[in-house]
Amino acid sequence: QVQFVESGGGSVQPGGSLRLSCAASGFIFALYDMSWYRQTPGKERELVATISTDLIAGYVDSVKDRFTISRDNAKDTVYLQMYNLKPEDTAIYYCNARWTQLGSWGQGTQVTVSS
Repeated sequence: QVQFVESGGGSVQPGGSLRLSCAASGFIFALYDMSWYRQTPGKERELVATISTDLIAGYVDSVKDRFTISRDNAKDTVYLQMYNLKPEDTAIYYCNARWTQLGSWGQGTQVTVSS
């Protein structure tokens, strides 16, 4: 059974940092491009960052130069290091495969950026 468990969210002031983790299970993690997504109430889920199987990373323009995605295939885990957080980064963050949704979405991890 495919499962994603996101963690590491919290409340920070603008300019702060957080590191999100997503532990995956139930599929061959190393074979999939993986992504982080985020969603705020009343809005569509947004693609934030992707890391390919050969470690090529891509980002939505709004987070470029502030977020870094990485993966550890030995731990079936994908990470999102977030620097210089802004209020508009406030959202629930989720992970899943990039090109096809695997299983159900996890519970996500809440990131709140506020002074």
